[in-house]
Amino acid sequence: MSTLKRTPNLTNVDDFYADLLAAHEGLSETETHTYNARLILVLANHIGDNSVLKKALQTAKT
Repeated sequence: MSTLKRTPNLTNVDDFYADLLAAHEGLSETETHTYNARLILVLANHIGDNSVLKKALQTAKT
């Protein structure tokens, strides 16, 4: 069973944030929500470990 990484793990946080904001440019609110949902599913598929994903869901609520 893998564990959820809770310490910073991105090498270029600011670059990722800028890319994330740019990806939402020109999208309506509905399109933004749809994009975010698809992004979550892509990343969840990449992680591929339900126990890690469950911990992430719980962590995001707190």
